[in-house]
Amino acid sequence: MLTWLASQSHYLLTLVQALANDSTEGHIRAAAGIALKNAFSAREFSRQAALQAKWLNQTDQETKTRIKQLALETLSSSNAQAGQATAQVVAAIAAIELPRTQWPDLMTVLVRNVSEGTQHQKQSSLTTIGFICESQDTELRKSLVTYSNAILTAVVQGARKEEPNGEVRLAAITALGDSLEFVGNNFQHEGERNYIMQVVCEATQADDSRIQQGAFGCLNRIMALYYENMRFYMEKALFGLTILGMKSGDEDVAKLAVEFWSTVCEEEIAIEDDNAQVESSDQMRPFYNFSRVATNEVVPVLLGLLTKQDEDAADDEYNISRAAYQCLQLYAQAVGGAIIQPVIGFVEANLRHEDWHNRDAAVSAFGAIMDGPEEKLLDPIVKTGMQPLISMMEDPSVHVRDSTAYALGRITEACSDAIDPSQHLEPLVRSLFNGLINSPKMAASCCWALMNLAERFAGDFGAAQNPLTPHFNESVSNLLTVTGRMDGEPAVRTAAYEVLNVFVQSAANDSLTAIGELSNVIVQRLEETLPLQQQVVSVEDRIILEDMQTSLCTVLQATIQRLDKEIAPQGDRIMQVLLQILSTVGSKSSVPESVFASISSLANAMEEDFVKYMEAFSPFLYNALANQEEPSLCSMAIGLVSDITRSMGERSQPYCDNFMNYLLNNLRVRLLFTPPLSWF
Repeated sequence: MLTWLASQSHYLLTLVQALANDSTEGHIRAAAGIALKNAFSAREFSRQAALQAKWLNQTDQETKTRIKQLALETLSSSNAQAGQATAQVVAAIAAIELPRTQWPDLMTVLVRNVSEGTQHQKQSSLTTIGFICESQDTELRKSLVTYSNAILTAVVQGARKEEPNGEVRLAAITALGDSLEFVGNNFQHEGERNYIMQVVCEATQADDSRIQQGAFGCLNRIMALYYENMRFYMEKALFGLTILGMKSGDEDVAKLAVEFWSTVCEEEIAIEDDNAQVESSDQMRPFYNFSRVATNEVVPVLLGLLTKQDEDAADDEYNISRAAYQCLQLYAQAVGGAIIQPVIGFVEANLRHEDWHNRDAAVSAFGAIMDGPEEKLLDPIVKTGMQPLISMMEDPSVHVRDSTAYALGRITEACSDAIDPSQHLEPLVRSLFNGLINSPKMAASCCWALMNLAERFAGDFGAAQNPLTPHFNESVSNLLTVTGRMDGEPAVRTAAYEVLNVFVQSAANDSLTAIGELSNVIVQRLEETLPLQQQVVSVEDRIILEDMQTSLCTVLQATIQRLDKEIAPQGDRIMQVLLQILSTVGSKSSVPESVFASISSLANAMEEDFVKYMEAFSPFLYNALANQEEPSLCSMAIGLVSDITRSMGERSQPYCDNFMNYLLNNLRVRLLFTPPLSWF
């Protein structure tokens, strides 16, 4: 044991000496620093706890002192790589020792470095403070409140406009953003708060765009944490600074300025929700209506930014136009009807614009405000706008068509009562299916809108007809065409199967014959997936196949539920293919859960007659009940036991002993949800 401890101490000292050696190349010093940091910290909680215990209990005091001494000295290194790595080392040790008051002079040293040290020492020390403050360690975060004065002194001093070194100022403004949560007491003192806000506001006007970005990031965080203290600053500076920031030529600066108003809206939405639930007025949170007051200044800027789309942007790329769209959505929720006039004016001016960017911005803006204003205000606007919007599904630009489909999805989700089935439904369904069939880029938006439509016009369950009935057969045919394309994109196929599932669930009784025919197609497609198991050669192939089987099982479950006892003639064929799937899928597959859900529906439909499948199916059910390593599958199996015993009644008796043994065993596993055993 002593030998191991000596070896561990030697290892740590070797690393810190390599990190501190000014004659060593920067990348080697950085590697030593990262290795040293990794000796104290890890992402996994249990690993982190073990490493911290080693430092606390198995590292001698002399070694600890030497490592901390050399690390603090290395913060003054002129090598940027070494300084950055050292900041991480000091932060990792601080996460262990500060909550235990074992390094009481650390913050004092860092503050002194910032006020008296060299430029490199200032930058590295501020970076260290930032790393310490951004830690998610609960105990460390609690302890940092104690050091708030020291933290604030250092970061505000470094972030001032008088600081001549841009790298130091950038490190300071970054550290300030990370430390804002811990300086709440300082924010309650007007003098300190004024100084902090002055430094941050001045930083938004720095020549270095990185410092501007950091400053707007600070303003976002300040608004989220200290909204109740912001009235004075909004009136004096923040309205103008953030609107100016949104117009910045640097996109990253503009995005953060836009996000400031997103934060304002989120806070005011939350405050209104909270205030609506209080029992007395003295419990109400301060509410200043910043977003409503600024509507006529902020919203036009957001609408202009919507026209800044990048034609080549990936679907998940976060750019300025998407930031503006998200902010506009939140603005609509925060100010309600006040947003309608400026947005509708913009839509009318740009819907037929020759530039696709403007047409795209117009349809996007229309969809963005569907959630927020009262429906009675939106209803006439939607009624008037539906036909022009549907016509935009024929726009030459696929970007405009995709945004139109998404806007239609927003309408069908949030304002569906304004859709007149006799006037709008036929062209709406036709245009959405046309987009789904002909453009993979539009598939997700079209599918979402179609699902919303199906749910909106489902009508009363058991009704002979509903508004979807005239469109049901053609819709199913279109969806089978899309899902039957083996050369199509897997994501499109999966989304189309989701639509098919919702259409089946929402269909009226007059469509049950068509659903019966559909069930044959779905079972056949499941059968056709069985040989594909032998053709899987990669992880991607397996994922695609399992997604397909899962989607088919989901639709099959819906058809069984709708057909109920009428599914009985197909029961043998359905169980045969489902059992074959269970016997061929891998141990970690998610497909069995979907198979079990289909079998559950079949058991409910067939009732006592389901007993004929139990001899073949019970081994799979028992295996799932015993598979505590897959909690979701095991829970699904437990629910299936409930369905089977309820459906088969007394005919389930031969299996009850085994069921009880597995269920009682699962009661010992706390992570699993286990329903009551009253079925027996």
